[in-house]
Amino acid sequence: MHPNPAFRDAPEWRTNHILRYRGFGTLCVNGESAPLLSHIPYMMTPNREAARFHLVRSNPIARLPDGPAVLAVTGPDGYISPDWYGADDQVPTWNYVAVHARGHLERRPAEELRELLEAQSAFFEGQLENKRPWTMDKMTPEVAERMMRQIVPYTLHIEDVQSTWKLNQNKPDTARLAAADAIEEEAIGFETDALAEMMRRVPLTED
Repeated sequence: MHPNPAFRDAPEWRTNHILRYRGFGTLCVNGESAPLLSHIPYMMTPNREAARFHLVRSNPIARLPDGPAVLAVTGPDGYISPDWYGADDQVPTWNYVAVHARGHLERRPAEELRELLEAQSAFFEGQLENKRPWTMDKMTPEVAERMMRQIVPYTLHIEDVQSTWKLNQNKPDTARLAAADAIEEEAIGFETDALAEMMRRVPLTED
């Protein structure tokens, strides 16, 4: 994550919002010979003390003992051309939002799996409009049991959260806003419309 303090001063509620509603991240742990990564959907507890998720039994992470881990969650990102600032002697960069939640990864008892799956699907189904929520009751018991035998529940007990909101806060307002307009018109990146809106709403302490 970028060390510049200018990109690290987002209020806690903004970081919490990314963690809670992004719902997808990269789990990172130390393997025997190299780091192990797994891209996972997850659900935050209401107090942000933990992230809950499941892993496939064949995942190498599921073979490791409990221990330290990081959940890396990314927001929108995009390439910024120096020509967009309207100023001399600028260089290309990449704007982005990222959150790292560090803590202790714990494998949970199999008896907790169904409750986890029901809670996770209810959380995301509840955000879909004009749709009757899907529930596990729509599955036949035999199929549900067979699928659950292939996965295991986990909890990441969060001990520290750090976030970077690199949105050209270190540039004059005119340059930052010009770049926001340009990235909305011609973009290389992910969710660049949302990134442009975030760039316009600096400082991040504003609602």
